[in-house]
Amino acid sequence: MKIKNIKTLVLGAVILFSASGCSDLDEINQEKLGGPENFYADYNAVVNPMKSMQRGLQADYQLYPNLSADMFSGMFSTATPFNGGKNNMTYFMMDGWNNRIIARQQDIFNYSIIIDDAAKNIYPDIDFTATFAVKKILKVITAARVSDNHGPVVYSKYETPNANGVTDFDSQQNAYQYFINDLSAAITDLQKVQNMPATENEGDKAALKKADLVFGGNIGQWAKFANSLKLRLAMRMSYADPGKSKQYAEEALASSAGLITDNADNALISVGQSELSFIIYSWGDCLIGAPLMAYMNGYNDPRLPAYAIPATDSQVQGKYIGVRQGINLLNGKTTYGGFSQPQAKSANGDYFSGTNGKLKLFTAAESWFLKAEAALRGYAGAGDIRTNYENGIKQSFGEWGKSANVDTYLADTTSTEAPYIDPKNAANNINAGDAQLSTITIAWNNADSMERKLERIITQKWLSLYPNGPEAWAEQRRTGYPILFKIRQNDSGGLISTDGMIRRIPFTTDTKTSLYNYQQASQMLNGPDTGGTKLWWDKKL
Repeated sequence: MKIKNIKTLVLGAVILFSASGCSDLDEINQEKLGGPENFYADYNAVVNPMKSMQRGLQADYQLYPNLSADMFSGMFSTATPFNGGKNNMTYFMMDGWNNRIIARQQDIFNYSIIIDDAAKNIYPDIDFTATFAVKKILKVITAARVSDNHGPVVYSKYETPNANGVTDFDSQQNAYQYFINDLSAAITDLQKVQNMPATENEGDKAALKKADLVFGGNIGQWAKFANSLKLRLAMRMSYADPGKSKQYAEEALASSAGLITDNADNALISVGQSELSFIIYSWGDCLIGAPLMAYMNGYNDPRLPAYAIPATDSQVQGKYIGVRQGINLLNGKTTYGGFSQPQAKSANGDYFSGTNGKLKLFTAAESWFLKAEAALRGYAGAGDIRTNYENGIKQSFGEWGKSANVDTYLADTTSTEAPYIDPKNAANNINAGDAQLSTITIAWNNADSMERKLERIITQKWLSLYPNGPEAWAEQRRTGYPILFKIRQNDSGGLISTDGMIRRIPFTTDTKTSLYNYQQASQMLNGPDTGGTKLWWDKKL
């Protein structure tokens, strides 16, 4: 690991910056942390790395999550035959792509260390309670994403390597406990500052307002977001540890912090240029997923034109059609490049904008669907299942500016997922009656079995999560819903079952040869380090 070196470098930079005049180091610090005239007053030594932590969640977006979790979720696909057509999409795990998952965590966690050092050495008299609580939330988001891909994660021991320099992992089970504890602590700290008189913690509030790319310094909204994340993680544990899932979900449902239940409180990072803007529209490397279009076409979903662009290929011109994942792409973009491209034209702006993009972390619709599942499982304080389910759809329609059509959609008792017809290769077709097509309808039906109710909740939740591929893939693995198309070309060498589908992303060579305790992590997997081994919370199927 590089932590000690990074901390030393940062401290050295801070000391030199404070003591010296114009030098190369000064120029670097002025660019990254703020110039001498505002270095102290504007809290830039904390503000700028806080911004970097947030923006870092979309760094290297093509390699992760677009060419892994996004694709596995069924929301996205590609016409580009990377690596000669053998790659993540055909279950040939690309080491040089997948290493970005942990690399980005290291970047974000190292910015956290920079913030800690700046607070200690530059602003020793400032109480950054709220700012540090937000930093803690960002670390949980980051580490949970790593864990939901790999399983074990370096979290609690990140800054405390062993005497031999090797840093230990947390098992996913233990990591989830740390995540819940840290979110609970962050909520307590945020509410503490929120309830202070306006004249207290002024520096803390000023720094957070300047650094916050999500809520503009609104402390109450961050507490609500942290509590919503707690509910998300609690429900993720529903099959692995039903008792703790119920306990933590009920804590979140009862918390005075509240949940994100209205689109006005949606957690969206303002990233400036969305990396998807050039991945999709400049490079042509990302198209819409076939399963997503099959569901939306079958449901006559009014959100469809907000999610995708009609195809330009002469055989399907004007239609909404995705590319099936894990197929022989034939001549690549020449064959499939004219199928539908993704877009994300929300009522709050274009998430994929090249100038004012948004990275979706959590929205009101997700809270309502989490509450619907919690109610289905009998958790106290969850409310009425049907009301929660329908509110989830209503909030999603509101997010995408389609509220005028929601009542008709909610009343639809007959529409189901549409068959998938590939005009380029009939072998890829998913015809009516195929088990890979769901028969779940839209309108709530109290007479349905618990399992069918769950499928209905999660299918609509999945539709509402777009374009958050990592969360959609995690929920699909946890519950088995929505039903997705299986790949046709499996290049895993027998390591990943076509029918069982990919369950996790293996650790990469960078991790195996690093000062992370890979041997420990591999023993925590309860199976081989392959894409076919299930994560701790993946207990249902």
